[in-house]
Formats: sequence, C-alpha cells, structure tokens
Amino acid sequence: MNRLVLISGCSGGGKSTLLAELGRRGHAIIEEPGRRIVKQELEGDGAALPWIDMAAFARRAIEMAAADHAAARGQVGWTFFDRGLIDAASALQHLNGEPILEKLSGFHRYNTKVFLTPPWPEIYVTDPERRHGFDEAVAEYDRLATIYPALGYDVVTLPKIAVAERADFILDRLEAK
Repeated sequence: MNRLVLISGCSGGGKSTLLAELGRRGHAIIEEPGRRIVKQELEGDGAALPWIDMAAFARRAIEMAAADHAAARGQVGWTFFDRGLIDAASALQHLNGEPILEKLSGFHRYNTKVFLTPPWPEIYVTDPERRHGFDEAVAEYDRLATIYPALGYDVVTLPKIAVAERADFILDRLEAK
C-alpha cells in the first residue's frame, strides 16, 4: 500500500495547520515545496519567486517535490505532503503548456486518495510567502480538482471543520481502505 498522502487544494485552505496537527500526532510530514523555496529566495537574491519568475519557481518546486517523494518512499507509516509534485507540475503546465504533468505523475505516485482543502474565505490570509489574492487561489483549486481525478486519484474534499476533526477525518478515510 502506498502510504504517501497528498494534501492539496486551495491556497489558504488550512493545509499547513492540518499538517502540523498530523505531525503532532507522530506522522511524518513534508512541508510545502513552494513555501520552502520562497523562504530560501527571500533570504538570498530572490529570483525564483512566483511573483517574479513563475516558471523558475515551478521548476524548482518540481525538483524539490520529486526529491521529497524519493526520500519519503522508504518511511514506515503515513507520510503527509503539503502539496507535492503534481501541484508543481500543474502550475508549470498551466503557465507554459509544457506537457509535463502526466509524465511526472506516472513516475511519482502517491496514495490514491488525495485530500483537497476547499476555498475557505473565512480563514484565507496573505502573508510574505502568499501574496496572491483569494480569486487566484480559487482558480488554482479548480484546476487541481480537475487534474487529480484525470490522473487516476480519488479526490476527497475536506470538510470545513476544526483542525483536529479534519485530521481525524483524513486518518479515518485512510484506514477505511
């Protein structure tokens, strides 16, 4: 059984908070590649930032997500990813039409159940690493909600409930296989 689980969906939908809760419960977690890249770029010259060079940013996110996937394959137990390779490849393909998504997703499979955080305007905020608006976040969510099923994943939309209940929801769905 593939125990590499993607949590994707709307930017600002509570993914990072949910991952922190799963980590507190003892599960392995992988922080979002995009946030790690933005932090690194802001500390340095800042060329591969989504608001400066989205293509460079997406390519770095693909490399980082592929490395994260490879490193996690040998772990025991559930490993939860805050976004992953498909999100990054989807962004690049949407940007420049490069047909990269299907090829990459075939080599780096995750658990068949992918959990999506829906748009949730009540908790959406911008910050130094998330500078885009809510409408842009919703458009990205809509793309991902179409892409994952097209790649053979079973999409489970997370309910808008407290973080502990969301974590329980995910773990219950994974154990019910």
